[in-house]
Amino acid sequence: MKRIYVDHAASTPVHPEVAQVMMDIMTGQFGNASSVHAFGRAAKRTVSEARDVVAASLGCLPEELIFTSGGTESDNLALFGAAFAKGRKNGHIITTAIEHHAVLHSCSELEHLGYEVTYVPVDHTGRVLPEEIEAAIRPDTFLISMMYANNEVGTVQPVAQIGELAQSRGILFHVDAVQALGALPISCRDLPVDLLSVSAHKINGPQGVGALYIRRGTAIQPRLYGGLQEKQRRAGTENMAGIAGFAKAATIATASVHGRRAHDLSLRSTLLNGLEERLGSDGFTLNGSSEHFLPHIVNLSFPGCGTETMLMNLDMEGIAAASGSACTSGSIELSHVLEAMNLPEDVLRSAIRFSFGLGNTTKEMEYVAEKIATIAKRLRNRH
Repeated sequence: MKRIYVDHAASTPVHPEVAQVMMDIMTGQFGNASSVHAFGRAAKRTVSEARDVVAASLGCLPEELIFTSGGTESDNLALFGAAFAKGRKNGHIITTAIEHHAVLHSCSELEHLGYEVTYVPVDHTGRVLPEEIEAAIRPDTFLISMMYANNEVGTVQPVAQIGELAQSRGILFHVDAVQALGALPISCRDLPVDLLSVSAHKINGPQGVGALYIRRGTAIQPRLYGGLQEKQRRAGTENMAGIAGFAKAATIATASVHGRRAHDLSLRSTLLNGLEERLGSDGFTLNGSSEHFLPHIVNLSFPGCGTETMLMNLDMEGIAAASGSACTSGSIELSHVLEAMNLPEDVLRSAIRFSFGLGNTTKEMEYVAEKIATIAKRLRNRH
C-alpha cells in the first residue's frame, strides 16, 4: 500500500541533501568544538559556518543566534531566560490562548513561581487582535510571547504590529516562529522582535536541533550550566551534525520559500475542491483564517465523524494525518486552539489537520480527497 504523509506540521522528512551533509560529518568529523587541537578547530569551524548560514536565513547577526535542542528548548529559554534576567523575580507576561504547549506550560510554571500571566483570547479564525494585546498591558508587563503562525489551524498572526506596540512600550517581544520558518520570509532585522524560536525538523532538517534568536543587548539568564558554549548562554557540547544539517535545510528552505507557497496553495486547492465536489460545501468546514494563513496547513471538520475514528480509517487507507498538535496526539482531549476559537461542539470533535510538504503531489491530494469523502459518507450512514 502506498502511504501518503500529510502531517508535515508535526515533523518533516529529512531532505536528501541535508542527510548527506550530516552523514559526511558523522563519518568524517568527530572533534569537540571546545577542543584546541586540529580536530576541535575543525568542529568549531563547522559550527561557526552553520551559524552564519542560519543567521543569514533569519536576517540576523551570527552572534545573535544560539543553537538549542529544538523549538521547545528555544521557547523555554526565551520565557524563563527573560523572566529571570537582571535578577527579576516577578512581573507580568502576556501570551495568547492558542500557543504551543512549550509556551503555555512554561507560563504555567512561571505563574507557580510568582509571575502573573494574561492569556489573550483569539477570534473565531484563531487570530489575535492587537487591541486585545494592548488592553492587557500593565505597568509591570515585561514580556509578550506569541506564535508567528498557529501549528494547528495555520492562522498567521499580526506579529509586526504587535512587535511595534511592544517596542513602543519598552516590552520584550518573543515570537515562536517554529511553524513559520520555511513557509514565510523571516527577517529579524526588519521585524520588531527581541527573541525568536525556530526548529530544524519543520523544514526538512533533523529532529533535535533548533535555535533562538536573541537581539543584541537583550538580557537572558541561561537555563543550562556547564561549559562556556554559545557565549555562555547555553552550555553543552554542540550537536555538530545536527547543526550542519539545520544550516543546509535553512539554505534550501529560504531559497524555495516562494516556490513552496505556490506549490502548497495548489495542493490546498486540489484537496478543498475535491472535497467540495464529493461532499458539498456543507459536508465539511474549514477551521482558521481564509485571509491570513499558512497554505500548507488545512484544518477541517467533518461533523458526524469523530476525529479518532476518521484518523484510524484514513490510516488504514495509507493516509497519515493528525488531530492537531503532535505533542497531544495521543490524548483524547479537545484541541485547546479550536476551543479558544469558540467553535461548535460537533466541529471540535471532528477536526483533522492535513499539512503538506516535501514529496506531496496533486495526484496524492486527489486521492486523499476521494478517501476522505468515502470514509465520511460511510461513517455518517451508520447514524
